[in-house]
Amino acid sequence: MAKIRITNLKLRAIIGIHDWERDAKQDVVINVTIDYDATKAAASDDIKDTVDYKAITKKIIKKVEASAFFLLEKLADQILKIATESPLVKQATVRVDKPQALRFADSVSVEVSSGE
Repeated sequence: MAKIRITNLKLRAIIGIHDWERDAKQDVVINVTIDYDATKAAASDDIKDTVDYKAITKKIIKKVEASAFFLLEKLADQILKIATESPLVKQATVRVDKPQALRFADSVSVEVSSGE
């Protein structure tokens, strides 16, 4: 087994339940961990035999920047669906942080996982 980690992907999205949160994009920080079987890719050294993290990241960026969800849970779930599209993926975890959600906190986050 191998792990891919996409760390601190900084994007902007409409996210939140308050009227002022619906007017302008806010910062979100995304972390994704993908567990997958890398045996074939390690032997072949061919991108078609692995989980393409660049392609996954592009899909995440497109989804997040076009989104207008009310809840972090929904956004995290949509990213998790992208992260688990490949049949090689055995498990994935997505954490979405909203840095300006609370006045006296660095961030608020929601984490979701898939599993076998």
